[in-house]
Amino acid sequence: MSGVTALPSRPHRLPVLIRRGAFPLHASVLVGLLAASSAPTPVYALYQAAWHFSAMTLTVVFSTYALALLVALLTAGTLSDHLGRRPVLAGALAAEAIAMAVFATAQGVPALIAARILQGLATGVATGAAGAALLDFEDPGRPGRATAANGITPVAGMAVGVLAATALVQYAPAPTRTVYLLLLALFTAQATLVLLTPETARPHPGARHSLRPTIAVAPASRPAFAHAAPGIVAAWALGGFYSSLGPPLARLIAPHATRATGGLVFFTMTAAAGLAAQGARALPARTAGLAGTALLIPGALLTLSGPQLHSLAALFAGTALAGAGFGAVTQGALRLLLPPAAPDERAGTLAAYYVLSYLAMSIPAVLAGLLTNLYGLPTAVAVYAATVVLLAVTGLTHALRQGRPAPHPLERTHR
Repeated sequence: MSGVTALPSRPHRLPVLIRRGAFPLHASVLVGLLAASSAPTPVYALYQAAWHFSAMTLTVVFSTYALALLVALLTAGTLSDHLGRRPVLAGALAAEAIAMAVFATAQGVPALIAARILQGLATGVATGAAGAALLDFEDPGRPGRATAANGITPVAGMAVGVLAATALVQYAPAPTRTVYLLLLALFTAQATLVLLTPETARPHPGARHSLRPTIAVAPASRPAFAHAAPGIVAAWALGGFYSSLGPPLARLIAPHATRATGGLVFFTMTAAAGLAAQGARALPARTAGLAGTALLIPGALLTLSGPQLHSLAALFAGTALAGAGFGAVTQGALRLLLPPAAPDERAGTLAAYYVLSYLAMSIPAVLAGLLTNLYGLPTAVAVYAATVVLLAVTGLTHALRQGRPAPHPLERTHR
């Protein structure tokens, strides 16, 4: 989830044991960051019960993270190229630890918003540096491993985070603090270990200039970007819905279900996305994208039917299908967009992809919160599902009308 470019051959001259140890460390950083991003999802119900805020407020709290992350990716995605991987990543992990401390001591909605903003900024900076480090430490004998890790670790991290937080909310003492204190300890340890790894970047002037937001899709990637955009928007919009309003929807369908039920909605989505992203690596990129977009349609419709049927089974089945679609769309889109781009065009192309993704994740979620306040959650779900279905159908129709593009010669290395 970062705008990065591959470095020259210097990292490949690192001792094999150093490269092997550093690669999983930086992959674990990405898992931890995304675990922390999803950890508040099952805790939101406790905040709502204690502080009595609306669904609109809930979606605003959720969306501030996505927008702050987007700002960081646009401005600091290549900062580690200028200042070095280690200081940028260690500093971002320290800021992430501070965000966890703010969560653990929060006494109201303003503190939640402040924590989410700090978390989003830190995550955006850290993912840029960690994603670049994965490319730096990639084994030259296993090309494409870093791209696969950048695609799979985010959904794996979100799944781990929401599952662990759900269990802690259900069984641990102080459920609004325990998960954040554990994450604080994790980020502190990771920051320390990162400082012990070799520096792979060549620091050079231009850090201030690099902070200017830049979005530029590589010319060779623009046709694929245009074809994939409706599916990308539909997938990430559903992801935002399940993360913010999934728990309230589960409570609406089954008011007497355990507190863990709401958190398991988003876990189902992210777990299915992770499995689908891994499975989609064996498919051509265009096929993966089309199949994923198609899966979003029954996923949204089953989610819509949950409140009408008062069926948690329908909700979880729809969530699983939507998650599988999300994973396949993401995997297919990244493999369509990145290989055609030149090395110095990948950062801008990836930034454009995440601009679209995080806007699709945050803005519709806020609108859904507003609709929930005005007309109720069932109406908001219906409008949201109908919009996602329309986007998915549009994406499929547009893609199928186009001629099948020739696969890029580098695509296989990204599977």
